Amino acid sequence: MRIAKSEFARRRKALMDVMEPDSIAIVPAAPERTRSRDTEYIYRQDSDFFYLTGFAEPEAVLVLIPEREHGEFVLFCRDRDPEREIWDGYRAGPNGACEQFGADDAFPIDDIDDILPGLLEGRERVYYAMGKDAGFDRQVMEWVNTIRAKVRSGATPPGEFLDLAHFLHDNRLYKSAGEIRVMREASEISARAHVRAMQYCQPGVMEYQLEAEILHEFAMAGARSPAYNSIVGGGKNGCILHYVENSAALKAGDLVLIDAGCELDGYAADITRTFPVSGSFSEEQKALYEIVLAAQESALTTVKPGAHWNEPHEASVRTITEGLLGLGLLAGELETLIEDGAYRRFYMHRIGHWLGMDVHDVGDYKVGGEWRVLEPGMVMTVEPGIYVSPDDETVAKKWRGIGIRIEDDVLVTKDGYDILSKDVPKTVSEIEAVMASAQTHRSA
Repeated sequence: MRIAKSEFARRRKALMDVMEPDSIAIVPAAPERTRSRDTEYIYRQDSDFFYLTGFAEPEAVLVLIPEREHGEFVLFCRDRDPEREIWDGYRAGPNGACEQFGADDAFPIDDIDDILPGLLEGRERVYYAMGKDAGFDRQVMEWVNTIRAKVRSGATPPGEFLDLAHFLHDNRLYKSAGEIRVMREASEISARAHVRAMQYCQPGVMEYQLEAEILHEFAMAGARSPAYNSIVGGGKNGCILHYVENSAALKAGDLVLIDAGCELDGYAADITRTFPVSGSFSEEQKALYEIVLAAQESALTTVKPGAHWNEPHEASVRTITEGLLGLGLLAGELETLIEDGAYRRFYMHRIGHWLGMDVHDVGDYKVGGEWRVLEPGMVMTVEPGIYVSPDDETVAKKWRGIGIRIEDDVLVTKDGYDILSKDVPKTVSEIEAVMASAQTHRSA
């Protein structure tokens, strides 16, 4: 674990510091998900739960009770079971929850119905993410109703529910030094994977074979899974924003767009590169690629403390519209085209998103109806693109079916920005040099 136990404790304290008096917070672990019949998907812990505990097992519930005499951090988890551990793996158990994860109190999850109503009783407010898990919502209300049934005996049920996510997700938006170290390493691993894909690529290779090269690099570096389903789109498939079939053969003369990043200790990387299958850009591919690269560069110049969230997007829109106008894919006056959103035929998504434990990480983009101001410690993606539909008969045939996106992971610093994913070649000359070197090595 690359995040220290003391940092998890600081996170819990930061959350409890903003909780109202006489309150309690409840955070359930992620449920296991069935893949087929009696097999499950590889378990991935709920990000909020993991952020506060570092505890990666299912069937667990975190309870935070500020100023509780017997300890503020209570964890319910699976009991030790030597027989089940032979089949399913080791469990920390309640003792391990205290010794390894710093819980003040820990109880078997099977005892939660007997214990949690007593922890809720007398608390005025419950912090809980209602609506996230319908089954657990019902369980919480059953505990509250257990207390309500005893009102005539003097029991006091909670009178108010507050959205936990509002407070917790604002904390998650600002990355600590420890988190930045993990995210930088995740980006470096992912960068090596993209370079490996460039070196392996040639006509006739299947999209899924490039994906396999990427996943191999992730796993060999200790990142056991991708942060999201990898996109490997050759030719016109690169014009499908969330293409994940990855089943086609790569053709000479086409581009291939790869959007892939690993997850390392619960933190995501998210990188996109577009490069020529044969190793050299055509004239049309290069022209569009240079516009996208220029759009990313113009967007990056606006990433700094005090700028608002939408400034990078606005910069990219202007650069892409100017470029498309210059190539004749758009016609008209620049300002009118921008105002009318004419560019959306070719650039239909926004410039990026927050990045952290979730690839599309938590955090509001607007505060009080205004775009959020960028601050040091925030991490975002910057990912402009141009996609010319293969069916767009309003443009010359030579442009159709070209899809290009360039995406990097960007940390906002006190002086501006730091590109965590800078190790992936990005200019036309850099990409062609990497691919030419690999081709020379293969033919030697």
